[in-house]
Amino acid sequence: MLGRPPSGAPGLLFYIMTDNMAATVDAVVANGGEIVQPIGVDAPEITARFCDPGGNVIGLYQSPA
Repeated sequence: MLGRPPSGAPGLLFYIMTDNMAATVDAVVANGGEIVQPIGVDAPEITARFCDPGGNVIGLYQSPA
């Protein structure tokens, strides 16, 4: 939606599923994202959250082994 500021605080938070959380977090940071919730906060679930360069908060999820 145009004309709306980015969402810095999650209201509707969507998660992207990944097979390798550590590699995904590294890729996020390498591409200008900022980790705002590190891996391990939601243990035993494997999650993290990042802020994209536009200021939107997005979650990451890895299925437990």
